[in-house]
Amino acid sequence: MESPTPTTQSSNSLGASWGAFLKSIASFNGDLSSLTAPPFILSSTSLTEFSSYWCEHPSVFVAPSKEADPAKRALLVLKWFLTTLKQQYASRSEQYGNEKKPLNPFLGELFLGKWEDDAGTTELISEQVSHHPPATAYNITNIPSGVRLEGYNAQKASFSKTINIKQIGHAVLSVPVPGSTEVDTYLITLPSLHIEGLIFGAPYIELDGSSYITSSTGFTAKIDYSGKGWISGKKNSFTATLYRSGKEKDVLFNVSGQWTKSFEIHSGPAKYNNNDTLVEAWEPLPISELIVAPLEKQHPLESRRAWSKVAAAVAKGDLELVSQEKSKIENAQRESRARERAEGRTWQRRYFTALGEAEDPVLASLGPVVGLPLNGDADKTGGLWRFDPAKLEATRKEPPPSEEQVAKLEKELLGQ
Repeated sequence: MESPTPTTQSSNSLGASWGAFLKSIASFNGDLSSLTAPPFILSSTSLTEFSSYWCEHPSVFVAPSKEADPAKRALLVLKWFLTTLKQQYASRSEQYGNEKKPLNPFLGELFLGKWEDDAGTTELISEQVSHHPPATAYNITNIPSGVRLEGYNAQKASFSKTINIKQIGHAVLSVPVPGSTEVDTYLITLPSLHIEGLIFGAPYIELDGSSYITSSTGFTAKIDYSGKGWISGKKNSFTATLYRSGKEKDVLFNVSGQWTKSFEIHSGPAKYNNNDTLVEAWEPLPISELIVAPLEKQHPLESRRAWSKVAAAVAKGDLELVSQEKSKIENAQRESRARERAEGRTWQRRYFTALGEAEDPVLASLGPVVGLPLNGDADKTGGLWRFDPAKLEATRKEPPPSEEQVAKLEKELLGQ
């Protein structure tokens, strides 16, 4: 779905609007994610779609399930993670010339799809499980191999010279071990990021800080992110090391390059890198096409159907219509929450369940290695969310909603 720059305002008008927007965020106190964005910087894509960026190379996603050696398997997981970064954080600014603000999902919003390629069928389920605070949960399963990724994330944004975004949440990758009934588990933390190019009106994302991947077999990867400085450095740069957990200086493999372009994997510490230590030189592959049902066959709460009128207005550059259609959904959602409170009800999540007071075994065993709390920051994401297979089976047994049910959902939840 495209997010072209609106055409109904002059460049002078847009420049003035952009300047006013920068002043508003510079003076805003609190989490910027709660600030209503002006229509001219909006994307036509909802944040629920971003979950698909984890798996646009399914063959790389499933590759660890074919490797029996645990160290090499951990390296393949690190490689897969690095190949997801371009799609997650740079694909939109490269396609449209700048980064736009995605649509804030409403509670219960869904995004469903699948990939069909050499890796077989890989299914995606993404759901907005919390609105205050906002959080998106996702589950991606490759059917033939059984490789599965689940997780949830939220963002907390602030302004200090630029927009800084802390990602809250984590992901868990489950990889069946070949020739065994065992499953290797990986706990993945999320990088922080900030927005470059604001002053020029051409924003793009740059990652910063560090993120980690640690495994049940005792290996940990640390990824350090850096960008282009005033004097030196390259855009979207990173270095990564893989080591036995707790032995960070004993580097088994190191990786370096640009997460938007190419990178090299070497055995041992980086100071010994040469042609003999080179394991692989990675160049970006074409992404596999995500298959999504036509709008008329989607559930009323699926992203592209629910936001279709907003997306059409963004594509036309009709900023007034963007605001009108967006407000219909937002007002309907506020009214729906008010009804639930009055009736003593809570919104039922379709595919995910919050663990409540139950201890999560993955966080209990691997969380301390990478500094994640046992509650998974549940207080900042509306819950410690896990995919619920029983709910998936229940939804598959449901008959499709009738025209009357669809109309009711669209009226009550989307203001249509």
